[in-house]
Amino acid sequence: MSLMKRISLIFRSKANKALDRAEDPRETLDYSYQRQQDLLVKVRRGVADVATSRKRVELQVNQLEQQQAKLQAQAEKAISVGREDLAREALTRKSGLNQQITDLKTQHAQLQGEEEKLTLAQQRLQAKVEAFRTRKETIKATYTAAEAQTKINEAMSGIGEEMGDVGLAIQRAEDKTAQMQARAGAIDELIASGALDDVSAHGSGDDIARELDALSSGSDVEAELARLKAGSQPQAIEASEGDILRAEPEKVAESDDETKA
Repeated sequence: MSLMKRISLIFRSKANKALDRAEDPRETLDYSYQRQQDLLVKVRRGVADVATSRKRVELQVNQLEQQQAKLQAQAEKAISVGREDLAREALTRKSGLNQQITDLKTQHAQLQGEEEKLTLAQQRLQAKVEAFRTRKETIKATYTAAEAQTKINEAMSGIGEEMGDVGLAIQRAEDKTAQMQARAGAIDELIASGALDDVSAHGSGDDIARELDALSSGSDVEAELARLKAGSQPQAIEASEGDILRAEPEKVAESDDETKA
């Protein structure tokens, strides 16, 4: 198979699938019913046109027959007054109308036959259209019920496109919630451990506040140092007095030894 044929086959198959997905049998049935209705209207219009033509021929025949009767009366009157020439002319004209009346009657018979055929065809077509309409509505109702049942089954089984989208949305929401919970827990742990300071207390201070804090911290250090110094001096004094007391007996002993010597 050549490349062009393969491409053409692929496009036709894809177009077929697209048409199958886009086609709604209910719309197709409604369209077919509308076409049949249009055809029925045309047939009715044709019957009306033929009937109008038949009626027109009937009127023409009646007019010609009335002219014949008038000519017949004129011929009789001409004979009664001794005008044979006028009577002959009237009868001649009357005879000329016979052929026209015959032709019109033939046309009238044809139109009447055509009208009867079209009327019968109209009745049959109308019966078929009505039957198709009933069947159409039945098929549409059945299709609608089947479509609804299919959607319900898909929703129950969770395989429908809409349910799939809902499932994805729920999954994303759950993931987002889990991330937010994890982040909140981590921040709580950092705050509890003192790793995070209060931003409102330390993060927005100005230079003067920082200097005052530094001075306060320095004063605290100096005060602590002075306290330590003050606490260490009595211990030193006590230590000196003890040394003196221990030294005095030693000196007394030395004096005694010298006296004995």
